[in-house]
Amino acid sequence: MKQPKTILPSSAEKSALGAQSVDRALSLLPLIGSSPQVGLGLGTIVEETGLSRPTARRLLLSLMRSGLIEQDPRSKAYRLGEEAFILGTLAAPRFGLVDIAAESVTRLADVTGDTAYLSMRRDTFSICMLKQDGNFPIRVQALQVGFRHPLGIGAGSLAILSALPDPEVEEILTQNTAIIEAEYPRSSIAILRDAVAQTRARGWSLNPGMVLANSWAVGHAVTLPDGRIGGALSVAAIDSRMTPDRQAEIAAHLGAAVHRVEARLARMFSHVMPPDAARVASR
Repeated sequence: MKQPKTILPSSAEKSALGAQSVDRALSLLPLIGSSPQVGLGLGTIVEETGLSRPTARRLLLSLMRSGLIEQDPRSKAYRLGEEAFILGTLAAPRFGLVDIAAESVTRLADVTGDTAYLSMRRDTFSICMLKQDGNFPIRVQALQVGFRHPLGIGAGSLAILSALPDPEVEEILTQNTAIIEAEYPRSSIAILRDAVAQTRARGWSLNPGMVLANSWAVGHAVTLPDGRIGGALSVAAIDSRMTPDRQAEIAAHLGAAVHRVEARLARMFSHVMPPDAARVASR
């Protein structure tokens, strides 16, 4: 009796499967990076991604072989590795907003006494890049460095979303509908559309407890010299400190800080931009 013929995958199918594995492995990096100090255990990664334990382990091993992540020998938690640091360092000159904004974030925390942040866009999400606590003894904990939220959730995130063109806003909200409905019960697509309109009308964003009820924040978008939205500065405080008058006061501090950051960016990028574009950016 003839044995059944084994059908091997074609070269195109192998290529597609390989690309899919690469995509899945790389998609774990932002998740692992969200806990830069402690790291994440295999169980947490499986829970967050929906991958099976064998698949997650296989992808993690491939990232370890490349040096992009490492495993703590005691806790067994996974953290970003040396190669991730090297690549980030090499890319840093192109993404100078973090360094340029650091002084302004510290100054905002000093002036307001509350917690100041820099957030940047990553696809349809925002990620917290900098955080500086002020001297007020009661601090908010809704946002930490490395945390990601869908664009629109949080003051900085909402400021970024509101600065984008309407078609892009709608596309982002559509893509994020499922996660917002599942993980952010204090918000909705309708609420975010209204928040975008209010942000554009007043010139700054307000987070009235979108993530935690007693954690409020005010945000202001940062525009790069080429017109793209680079990120946002924000200040968060407990709700009792966020009276309407104080919201406006913090918004004024944010506006001044954003102006300083944008001016420094314009000077920095004037060396690499065409002369006409550099003149426009420096106005």
